[in-house]
Amino acid sequence: MNKQEFVKLLKKKTLVADGAMGTMLYGRGVFVNQCFEELNLSNAKLVGQIHAAYVEAGADIIETNTFGANQFKLSRYGLTNKVEQINQAAVKIVKAAIGDNDILTAGSVGPSGLENFILNKEAIKELSEAFGQQCQMLAKAGADILFLETFANIDELLIAIDAAASTGLAVTASITVNERNESLYGQPIEKLIEQINAKESVAAIGLNCSVGPSGMLDSLEKITGLTDKPICVQPNAGMPRQIENRMLYMCTPEYMAEYAKKFFEKGARIIGGCCGTTPQHIKQIAQSVRSMDKAYRKSAVISVSVEQKTQHRIQEKPLTQKSRFAAKLAAGEKVTTIEVTPPRGIDTSDIIEKARLCGKMGVDAINIPDGPRASSRLSPMITSIKIQQNADIESILHVCCRDRNLIGIQSDILGADAAGIHNLLLVTGDPPKMGDYPQATGVFDLDSVALTGVVKHLNCGIDIGANTIDPPTGILIGVGANPVAADIDREIERFKAKVKAGAEYAITQPVFDTDMLFEFMEKTQDFKIPIIAGIWPFTSFKNAEFMANEVPGVVVPEKLLTRMAQAKTKEQGRAIGIEIAREMIEQIESTVAGFAVSAPFGNVKIALAVLGKLDINEVTT
Repeated sequence: MNKQEFVKLLKKKTLVADGAMGTMLYGRGVFVNQCFEELNLSNAKLVGQIHAAYVEAGADIIETNTFGANQFKLSRYGLTNKVEQINQAAVKIVKAAIGDNDILTAGSVGPSGLENFILNKEAIKELSEAFGQQCQMLAKAGADILFLETFANIDELLIAIDAAASTGLAVTASITVNERNESLYGQPIEKLIEQINAKESVAAIGLNCSVGPSGMLDSLEKITGLTDKPICVQPNAGMPRQIENRMLYMCTPEYMAEYAKKFFEKGARIIGGCCGTTPQHIKQIAQSVRSMDKAYRKSAVISVSVEQKTQHRIQEKPLTQKSRFAAKLAAGEKVTTIEVTPPRGIDTSDIIEKARLCGKMGVDAINIPDGPRASSRLSPMITSIKIQQNADIESILHVCCRDRNLIGIQSDILGADAAGIHNLLLVTGDPPKMGDYPQATGVFDLDSVALTGVVKHLNCGIDIGANTIDPPTGILIGVGANPVAADIDREIERFKAKVKAGAEYAITQPVFDTDMLFEFMEKTQDFKIPIIAGIWPFTSFKNAEFMANEVPGVVVPEKLLTRMAQAKTKEQGRAIGIEIAREMIEQIESTVAGFAVSAPFGNVKIALAVLGKLDINEVTT
């Protein structure tokens, strides 16, 4: 597979790489003073079993057991004359383990093992020949791509890149840095990435080894804006600890999977593991990444072929007639909404009382999310109906694509309109892996762009099958937006597509970085729909940390975390959180169409205080 083919593949899907080979071999009783690469000849069965375990775990890329299979490292074991045999056998073992599965074989190439070499013509020649020999053997044996990994010396890596380029295979070049984001020789990560990025032959840039998931996330955040090449991350399973004379890696598979989601959110497109990771780690990573990738990339192929069944399109209801909320948006008046999550049980009395209080305080609508963070709660539609029947306030019903196929979604949208719910917010939805039911299947027949088009057609009297709906629905079509998305260009393109499909307003993810909101507003100003800013009032430092680290698509500046850390009591935490949220509103008020304030832990009084409808003391005392 050449560079262009590999990059094209990464645009279609995020790939999961396998985990450690040395850790697994050591765990199977192979002594550390033995040449692991020689096992390709003497114990191919054992190596194959480990590869097969990673295949079973769900890896898309299996690396050959050739990390140290160059002439310099093999010479330490008297195996210089077996470079070709070891590398070719390694590819054969992987191919056998993969079988008929659509999995890539990656030829693993590590550093030469030479220390403190002087970079002169002779050294360059020797290194080029050694790397060239190994890469050619891997390519000749049938490797699909090459992984140059765990390089600490940038000069050596650049030589290896040039040698690998001669094979014509796609090359992923990975460096290893410490927790200070520096190489072993003190070079900053930014400088390292700059030099690798300049190599035209490199298909993807990687980070692997040395640090655990937390440290690698920090490194990833530093490099995402420095390259337009796909990024590969393969952290260790934490830092090793000595337990009863053995060095063990303590990160659980679940912990690694949580960070895999963060890597994905930050733009990594190859995610795997290095030292200490096992098939159990990769299995959890694969489940997390695949679920998120499906939601992220899913594009509907459904279209309404109006011409095939009918030419008749009913005139869509004017915005001013769709709902009170819609009329206020149409008039350019500031709107306010408060988001309250449906109950876990069947008792709606509490949420109805909260909605009544919001209505009395002049809030325009209650936001009802649809299974936020892939949780299971009372039907958001039933919750919305109950609120509109028993409280003098409209609801905004969120509809996500995760749980229902296109037939069920259309039925629910028709039902919502028939029940008098005319304000919708259409979202793709959080993947099941993020919630309490990770084994649940995500449907995602449609994404939010396609769903917007479906509702637009319903408003014009045409259903998914191009059948006439008369009277048509009269739905105000809302969509989500994320001003701090890791891939902001893609976010803007999707926002543009939503507007083109029929979106009439948008609500953003919670805004904590006003500069990024302003930048997003400027880039989308030609799209001409009202944008309502999401506001989340922190209740404590722990709550702020949760938003920063666990909620996809949310960025919390360090200065806000520092400020929340100053709270010494629960009351102080709420007060500071409300103050921060009020300051956000004051800074962006002239730019946005209104505010969608979340009620943390269902406390609508905090949200009302943020909007200035209650005094802070009424909430914090």
